Amino acid sequence: MRLGGRLAAAIEVLEDIGRRHRPVADALKDWGLSHRFAGGGDRAAIGNIVYDALRRKRSAGWLLGEDSPRAIGFGALLLEWNQTAQSLNEALDGDKFAPPLLNDDELKAIADRQVNDAPPAVRADIPDWCEPLFEQAFGASWVDEGAALATRPPLDLRVNTLKADRNKVLAELAETGAKAARIAPHGIRIPPIAGDGRHPNVQAEPAFQKGWFEVQDEGSQIAATLAGAEAGMQVLDFCAGAGGKTLALSAAMDNRGQVFAHDSEKARLAPIFDRIRRSENRNVQIVTKPTELRPLAGHIDIVVV
Repeated sequence: MRLGGRLAAAIEVLEDIGRRHRPVADALKDWGLSHRFAGGGDRAAIGNIVYDALRRKRSAGWLLGEDSPRAIGFGALLLEWNQTAQSLNEALDGDKFAPPLLNDDELKAIADRQVNDAPPAVRADIPDWCEPLFEQAFGASWVDEGAALATRPPLDLRVNTLKADRNKVLAELAETGAKAARIAPHGIRIPPIAGDGRHPNVQAEPAFQKGWFEVQDEGSQIAATLAGAEAGMQVLDFCAGAGGKTLALSAAMDNRGQVFAHDSEKARLAPIFDRIRRSENRNVQIVTKPTELRPLAGHIDIVVV
C-alpha cells in the first residue's frame, strides 16, 4: 500500500472509533481482519497514523480548523511524519486509494496556522477542561508536559527476576536498541519509533516465550516497587486487570507469601493465566468473586488499588 491507501485506511478506522466508541486496538484488529491483503508493514503504518492522530488530536485538528477523522489524519502526518501540505498532496495525487487531496480551504488553514501560535491547551494536546488540572499538577511547565505526553511512547519491559536478570535480557534484545530503564530497577526501554516504523515484535522473542520478561510500562513497575512487597507477605491487587503489577509483586516476593489478584470486571483477568504459566509465578491466587475477598479482611499486609 502507498501512503494514500494507508491514510485512507487510518481515516476509516478513526471514523469507526468515533462512531462506535470502541477501543483503538479492537478497531484496528477488525480492519485488519476485513482487509487481509494488507501486509504487516501496512498495518503497522496505519496503526501509527491512527495513534498519532488521537494523541495529537487537538493540534492536528487545529491546523485544519476541525477535528474530523480526515482532518486529524492529515494533521497527524503533518505533525509527526515530516510531511508538508505540498508533499502530502504530491504523494496522494494519482493514487486511486487515497482520500481526496487537501482542498484550497484546508491548504489556506494550514498555511495560516502554526502550532506554536495556538492556544495553550492546543499546544499541550489536551481538552480545554483539563487545562486547570494540568496547571495544578505541573505548574508553569504544564504545556510542555502535555505536549510531551502526546509524543510517541517507548516500549517498556519488566525483567522477570524469577527467571532472568536485566543484563541477560538486554543481551537477548541487543538488536532492538533496548536500554536499562532510568528508574525502574528491573525495567528495560526500547526507544520510540518514527514515521512508518514498527516496534520489534518482542512477544515473538524466545526470551519472552521463556518468561524472562513482560511488557509493562515503567510507571506501573515503579508503583509495584513502591508498594514494598516482601517475601512471606499477604498482598491484594484489587484492580489487577491483565495482571502486570500482580506478577511484579509476586516476583518481588520471590514466590513466597501470597498475591491475591481481583478485578471487578472478571473478563479483564483473562490474560493473567497465560502470563502466570509463562513466568512461573506460583504464589498468585485469582479471586473473581467479591465474596471471596471477605475472608481476607484483617490478614492482608498490602492492598494495591
